[in-house]
Amino acid sequence: MKESVVADQSFTVVIPARFGSSRLPGKPLADIAGKPMVQHVYERAVESQASRVIIATDDERIVSVAESFGADVCMTQSGHPSGTDRLQEVVSLYGMADNEIIVNVQGDEPLIPPSVINQVARNLCQADTAGAATLCEPLSSTEQLFDPHIVKVVSDQQGYALYFSRAPMPWARDHFAMADSQSLPTVDVFRRHIGIYAYRVSLLNQYVQWGICPIEKLEALEQLRLLWHGHRIHVADAIETPPAGVDTEQDLEFIRQQLEQWEGVALSK
Repeated sequence: MKESVVADQSFTVVIPARFGSSRLPGKPLADIAGKPMVQHVYERAVESQASRVIIATDDERIVSVAESFGADVCMTQSGHPSGTDRLQEVVSLYGMADNEIIVNVQGDEPLIPPSVINQVARNLCQADTAGAATLCEPLSSTEQLFDPHIVKVVSDQQGYALYFSRAPMPWARDHFAMADSQSLPTVDVFRRHIGIYAYRVSLLNQYVQWGICPIEKLEALEQLRLLWHGHRIHVADAIETPPAGVDTEQDLEFIRQQLEQWEGVALSK
């Protein structure tokens, strides 16, 4: 059952689904419990409060499969430098108005909770001065803090991002100066970024005109382009932590095992 209305404004979910993953080619079509992965993502998005769910792809094989389970599919160009650029092509092709809200749900997150899709859309709707919104969760260890594969975010007292980085931040100077320091300071400011975004269409249309900025290139984090150009990103702790997405064959096997436990389904290999 869907929750009560999450915001005064409806929103659209766009699911980018590229066939050509470098680490796991064709992963949107990988079988999980008898369904392609992209179908699991689509079904989670449909369970949210979204008024429309669109799969955006650059491959006819994904188009064919998505249409077979009734999805709205948008064929996009193959040469986009980022997922955000692909998102903007979708809103342009659909003629979406500047004030519409778009939630970008990655096509490799088959277990994403519908509640966090609703949450990020609601947060952006309520944050009048923000052009985008995203989510985070508390860091629990120094191992996470120092892991460059985990993106960290620091926010201000109003819940707007100050910076995103792969480096450990904020830097607890005195705490980490102690040779035996093996734990995080007790202050509640250390956060891991969760990569789900809501955007206003007007900001997406500006984004693709700016080009890659220096800090975005250095960190390999496209959200830094928004901060570089003076736009605010609302950040809040997720009400439910999404399970990790699928980047490797090991991730795929883990998701299969999760669904086997949760649904009691015999999975095809």
